[in-house]
Amino acid sequence: MERQERLEKAIIGENVDRVPALLWRFWQGDDQRSADLAKASIQFQSVYDWDAIVVPPAPHGMVTGYGLQDVWHGAITGERHILKSPIQRSLDWTELRSLDPLRGDINKYIEALRLVVGSPERAGVPVVAVVFSPFTQALQLGGIEGVLRHLRTQPDRLKSGLNTLTESTLRLIEQLGRLNLDGLFYVAQGASLDVLSETEYETFGLPYDAKVAQSLPKKWWFKAVSLGGEIPMLKLFNTLPFNLLNWQMSPHSPTLQDGKLWTSGAVMGGLSKSEHLHEGTPLSIKDAVRHANNLTHSRRFVLSCGGAFYVTTPLSNLQAVRDSVKVTVL
Repeated sequence: MERQERLEKAIIGENVDRVPALLWRFWQGDDQRSADLAKASIQFQSVYDWDAIVVPPAPHGMVTGYGLQDVWHGAITGERHILKSPIQRSLDWTELRSLDPLRGDINKYIEALRLVVGSPERAGVPVVAVVFSPFTQALQLGGIEGVLRHLRTQPDRLKSGLNTLTESTLRLIEQLGRLNLDGLFYVAQGASLDVLSETEYETFGLPYDAKVAQSLPKKWWFKAVSLGGEIPMLKLFNTLPFNLLNWQMSPHSPTLQDGKLWTSGAVMGGLSKSEHLHEGTPLSIKDAVRHANNLTHSRRFVLSCGGAFYVTTPLSNLQAVRDSVKVTVL
């Protein structure tokens, strides 16, 4: 069974020859140059043969055009340390201007995707872009404390900034739609009860998510949303046109069975990026995969973890994830 067929059938709950699997990470250093990001993504795929190539931008690549400056200090998450941000006071949100996606780091990312989809190694492998939600971008620009303070004291100013961030995101989506991509991985940080109340996210997050979701090209069949946080608000995304639901596995998070109640598509996960991938062993990973298959009955399920895995994850653990789906016969 070809990868696209396997994923499409898994999303709608039909029989597949094995559970689809995919993992992705940030490519620190390489993500500063288009050719190097493309090469890293292609080489990662050539080693592990995932069911899709997920190509992420630099962690703050969607917001450096506003004046954000950052540097990598070796964080295992792949995140970069912010040296300078354009948001210091609430009025700064109103001064943001929509970005041209054909300039700066956003354009570097588009060019990297263009190289991946045009490479001979891509043949038959779906390619998926990563796009950060407007609220996620706001958190990157203003920090969690700053965003929460402005949200509760100067909401109109924050909304002005979110409108600008959304406009820039829509311009990026328009350009991505011109590439031979199969879809996107939409990262929505803040949609979690340990960050905001449901009412707050319904006001400052969801309307902008809806605008982005409604703009996605109809030809994209892979539409995943990834929610950050310990207690993700899965049910809020039930009305948006995403067909894959992804979140970080933790003791407080919903189970895979819970997730199936809030999507007509498939759940993506089963593995913790810390407990299983980073700190576990090949044996414990295989046990976790077996447990996830039992919970989901291997239907409407894509094996993955909650977002980008740690850059120091043991290679033997990554191979164990891939090996765990080699012999699964459904």
